[in-house]
Amino acid sequence: MTQITDTRFNITSADGQIDAEAFHPEGNGPFPAVILFTDIRGSRPVYSRLAQKISALGLYVLVPHVYYRAGPAPVIDPALPVQDESVRAQRQALRAALTPETLSRDFAALTDFLRSRREAEANNIGVVGYCMSGAFALRLAAEYPDRVRAAASFHGGGLATDAPDSPHLLAPRLKARLYFGHADHDASIPAESIARLEDALQQAGADFESHVYDARHGFAIEDAAAFDRAAYERHFGALTTLFGSTLLAS
Repeated sequence: MTQITDTRFNITSADGQIDAEAFHPEGNGPFPAVILFTDIRGSRPVYSRLAQKISALGLYVLVPHVYYRAGPAPVIDPALPVQDESVRAQRQALRAALTPETLSRDFAALTDFLRSRREAEANNIGVVGYCMSGAFALRLAAEYPDRVRAAASFHGGGLATDAPDSPHLLAPRLKARLYFGHADHDASIPAESIARLEDALQQAGADFESHVYDARHGFAIEDAAAFDRAAYERHFGALTTLFGSTLLAS
């Protein structure tokens, strides 16, 4: 079994200190880098376990706390019920603060941090996001097209909307190989939005795969009510193939 080093950092950004966790195989590397963004419930052990598993492929995996502006993780106890209206309102408020502009500043801090780490290949980056952060993966890939070689979204929401800053409008800027694992009958990205996303990517000549899994929104996250073991394994196999054919291929 691959031995994984787990280290915690405070990363300086324009808006404060991002508390983050990083994982890499034993040794100095450098290893291709992956930025893993969490869902709306934020940083928690399930993502640390996932990061360790991804790292065992031979990768340096960085997991930032996306709500650092409100305090170190966890800002809201991730064990609180998803259905609780007050908890949902708090999470939505935290999510609303993650605008394209604030995310751009975070991306700059995270990619600069990777440049500072001898264990990481800062010009050979992958990014993966879940639920709300599927859009983050696309945005980061569009901002750093010459450094991000692979990007993935699993049960990502809001990827193709009528908003003037909708992620699908970034398609012409994307150079990374892309993978989308959508949930079936997902209110956060209905079938017509998936078609809109795919059309934008095709028109831009993007290198992508898009699949609808026979599973509910949240299928890839082990502590989610909708967790689906078969869909999880399929998602991890897709990640393994994506990162293997891009980050680990050179």
